[in-house]
Amino acid sequence: MRKSAQRAVFALSAAAAVAGSVFISSPAMAASSPIAACGGGKYHVVGHHDFKKKGKKVATTFLLYNGKTNCVITWKAHPDKKYVSAGIAKYGDKNWTWQHGHFSTYAGPVKRSARGACIVWGGDYDHSRRWTLKWGHCGK
Repeated sequence: MRKSAQRAVFALSAAAAVAGSVFISSPAMAASSPIAACGGGKYHVVGHHDFKKKGKKVATTFLLYNGKTNCVITWKAHPDKKYVSAGIAKYGDKNWTWQHGHFSTYAGPVKRSARGACIVWGGDYDHSRRWTLKWGHCGK
């Protein structure tokens, strides 16, 4: 194969690889709601906390439950590059389960099976608005 043809094949292959990676990480692939991010189905919101800046809501941390598993998401009101987190712990466990970083739309889902146990959950927006709830939502 001639060098110009080889270069053309290489350029097309590289373009296809880049297009594929852009497609995989596209925001369109992100969940459309906190319920969808938790996996849809029977999840329903059982608690939430709004984060506000200058009187406007900038994010909300949601606690969702499906009868067996708790799920926490911190959902931004508008996509941005600010830090966001979501976390949950089960009473008796030593560690929280957190997801945090500079996500454009939401942090989470973080999940914990806690049937018959109390949980604590919370989130953060922009490193200055961390919020956690005291032990509660004690399942049966």
